[in-house]
Amino acid sequence: MKNATRPLLAAVLGASLLSGCVPRIEVATPKDPITINMNVKIEHEIHIKVDKDVENLLKDQSGLF
Repeated sequence: MKNATRPLLAAVLGASLLSGCVPRIEVATPKDPITINMNVKIEHEIHIKVDKDVENLLKDQSGLF
């Protein structure tokens, strides 16, 4: 009967050892607020191509804009 209890004892011992090694994953919120520092410099150029007649009209009436 000693030989029959050894595999059972080994299985119980193995199961108890494996059950103690359960990985634990924890998700927690940060204590400080998240700050995003964005130093952005935006430059743009607008090129307008106009007809010669419209260009002459704008030159004649420069007070429009």
